[in-house]
This record gives sequence, structure tokens and C-alpha cells, in this order.
Amino acid sequence: MPLRVLLISLFHPELVRGGAQQVAYELFQELREREDVACFLLASLDESYPALFKSGARITGFDGRADEYLFLSRNYDHWWHKLGEPLLIESFIEFLQTIRPDVVHFHHFLTFGIDLISVVRRVLPSCRIVFTFHEFMAICAANGHMVRRTDGSLCDHASQVRCHQCFPDRPPEDFLLRKMWFMRHLAGVDRFTCPSRFMIEHYVTWGLARDRMFHVANGQRSYAEGSHTTMPARANDAAPKRRFGFFGQLHDTKGVHIVLRAVNLLRADGVTNFHVEINGDNMRFASDAVRLEIEAFLAEEQKLAPSERLVTHNGSYNVDQLQQRMGRIDWCIVPSTWWEAFALVISEAWMFGRPVICSNVGAMAERVTDEVDGLLFEMGDPGALAAVMRRACTEDGLWQRLHDALPTPPSRASMADGYLRLYRDEVERSGFSPSP
Repeated sequence: MPLRVLLISLFHPELVRGGAQQVAYELFQELREREDVACFLLASLDESYPALFKSGARITGFDGRADEYLFLSRNYDHWWHKLGEPLLIESFIEFLQTIRPDVVHFHHFLTFGIDLISVVRRVLPSCRIVFTFHEFMAICAANGHMVRRTDGSLCDHASQVRCHQCFPDRPPEDFLLRKMWFMRHLAGVDRFTCPSRFMIEHYVTWGLARDRMFHVANGQRSYAEGSHTTMPARANDAAPKRRFGFFGQLHDTKGVHIVLRAVNLLRADGVTNFHVEINGDNMRFASDAVRLEIEAFLAEEQKLAPSERLVTHNGSYNVDQLQQRMGRIDWCIVPSTWWEAFALVISEAWMFGRPVICSNVGAMAERVTDEVDGLLFEMGDPGALAAVMRRACTEDGLWQRLHDALPTPPSRASMADGYLRLYRDEVERSGFSPSP
């Protein structure tokens, strides 16, 4: 009998873009192609899509697609990460009893509630539970980024006092209770996975057992294959390459404002023989200060003659447009101001033969080797980024040397293989057979 797997995803990538949901959907698509697996997707949706919230509806099908469902989350408590809607939990229980999965694989708890792990354990006691962390939300109440609200510096561990300093309106005891609440429900997970190894150390330091933590790299299908778009040729010569690209959300932790500040520094020094293409949206999620900075820069850029503009904002994109947009650049800049859990855009750049210039921390520094297959700069430092961009524009042979050493990005098939080994190991270890 096929192994029955339920994937639980934060949002559906066709409704709300994001790395975690894209990875979950890639996994769903790959497992659907395996003959020995029956896979189901339950993707959440919040009230940002009111037209999809019908009276009385709680779990619905999605757009007439087989085995794809939407969990219509509402009245969500973002502090305790639990639902305030009992009927949603009842519907979830009915859904579990209907699907009867052998494995439930959580790709997030946000919009679902951390306590749904315990619901799965109670309703399906023999079911194996896998949980993939895509950031540090269990550890960090500041959107899971582990960036200190006091000074914007990176945080390497949580404590009652340190967390209270970021949230001075909450006493230290609140953070102890929050951690106890999370640990109670995470105890129901059989195996945890992280897409980068440095993440594992953070969660072990926080208190999860190392022997329950596993590394599975995020994979995706190659969008460089099977497309009718032809990639512009890149001459195998020593000439510098001067076109840069940013791909991602336009909010604080993704660091697009660091790129714009670097552009201003280069322009002030008279360096104008380059161009930057900004690809992305969701500026509404940025802080007021960063949003206003981005808007002001782009407005000033539009006042210039086209020949004098150094930055173009191309707006949002979907994965099928990656080939076209990557084809217009030489370097992909990943200027994130948080650790990043994996930075899927690095894989996307490698997929199209584009070296990466990125911040020197976390998953970015784990994946990109400075001076070997990419270039690192001091996180959050526009001057350091400007210096690297100037070098990229002027140093003969640099682009070609780094390009020739680019790794092959993880495929979605290899990701699925990694998860299937975990699923089957758990099933065998528990001593039960897949559902008939």
C-alpha cells in the first residue's frame, strides 16, 4: 500500500509568495509523482483573501485540484500561536480522520497553531509526525528572525531577560511560559528537520534533542529546463559583468534598502557603469522607515533621464519568470539582515549560472564560499556591499572564475528522497504498517 503523507503548509504559494510555502509545494508536487506515495496538501490562508472565506467554510478544496486543500484560519493568537476558533479544530480533526495519513509533515505552525501537533498525536496516535523549521519562530517572538529589536543586531540565543528587552511590555516570565507551551507540543514530534546545518545548532542550544534533528536541504525543480525562454549567452571572456539583481520580498530583513544605499554611495563616488534590477513586492510588510526609504529612492530614480537611472524596479514575479529575469543580470545580490534559514534565491541564482554576492552570516555564509563560488560582505553594511559591487564591475576574470565553480543546487527529487527516508525510517521504527 502507498505511504499516505499529509503536508501542512503555511499558505499556498499561488496565493501568498514565500520560501517556506514554495518548498512545501515543490515537495508535494514531487511526492505526487512517486507511485508508492499518496500525498495531500493542506495550505493555510488568512483573511487577506476574504472572497475565499465563505460562511461556514473552514477547510475547502483549492481551485478544483485533486488533494489540495485550504485551511481557512481566523481568530489566530500570535503570541501563543493557537487558534481561537474551536470549529476550525473540529474540522481539522474530521479532515485527519478522513485522510488518515501515515505521516503528517508540518512545514509551519503559523496560522494553524502549535497545539495542532498535539491534536494529530491524540487523534492518530500511530501516525508519525515530522516538523520542518523554516525560521526561528519557535525560539523568537520577533517574527522568528532572531534580530534584536533594541539595536538591530543578530541574536544567537534566547533567554527570558534578552527576550524581555526586545518586548519590554512583557515580563520575563511570559517568555518562560511561552517556551514551556512550545516544548509541550513539540514533544509530540518524532523528527525535526532544518534546511541548513547552522539552524540545527540554534535549536539544540534552545533545548531540542540533537538526535531528533536532521538536515534536509530545500530543493526545487529546475526552472532552467523546459522553458521557451532563451538565456542570453555569457561570453567566456575576462570582461567584468556589471548587471546586478535582487530577488525577494521588499521588507527590512531581506535588505533591499542596503542595496539602494550602496547604489547611492557608488553614485556619489562617480561610479555609474552598472545597473541593478529589483524583483519583488510585499513592501507593505516593511517597517514604515524602510518602506519610505525604498519609495523615496525609487521616486527620485524615476525623475532621472532613462540613461542616468541605475536601478529598475520590475515588480513581483513568479517562479516561471525566473529564467527571463535572471537572464538580464550577471550577479545576484542576497543582502539579508537576518540569519536566513536557507535562502532559496541562492539556489535559483546557481540554477541559472549566476554567482551570488551575499551577507556573511547564517545560511548564506554556509552555502556561499567567499572567493570560491561567490562573494561575501559584512551584513547590513552598505559601504562593504558597494566595495564588492565596485570590484565586481571592474575586476577582469572575477565573474568567470566564480561562475565556473558554482555548485549544482539541490533538486526537488533529492529533497523528496531525503524526506522519504525519514518517513520510512519512522514508520519502520514504530512498527506499524501504512494504512490500507
